[in-house]
Amino acid sequence: MRKMQLDSDIKAAKKMRLPWWGVLCVIIGAMPIAWLFDHLGRFDLAMPTMCSIAVLGLAIAIKWRLRRHVWFWIAVTVIAALHILLILFVPWPTKWVPAAVFAGFGSVDLYGMLAILYVVGKFLERPTTSER
Repeated sequence: MRKMQLDSDIKAAKKMRLPWWGVLCVIIGAMPIAWLFDHLGRFDLAMPTMCSIAVLGLAIAIKWRLRRHVWFWIAVTVIAALHILLILFVPWPTKWVPAAVFAGFGSVDLYGMLAILYVVGKFLERPTTSER
């Protein structure tokens, strides 16, 4: 069952498309992040931060049907906190890194987030009458 749920989540992610105005909002939203890290002298953290935000946002969009569950938001907060620690304590390269590398890490990260949310949901959700 677990593999089927993760596969359906990945299929849902592949079907998602961002309209042109959404892309424009992402670009405009990324500018202050890049400026902030450049101003702080840590521009090497800008790309990992933006990728983490994008993947976390995608995971939330895929699992949006769970938005009314408190455990979902607690799990998302814990995942975001772990990403902050990862960004701060991993020595990121200061030279150019191909976008495919970030996309690969983002894909693995997304799959991991979906798996975590599935497992947490399985433990915390009450079974329905049809599952008893």
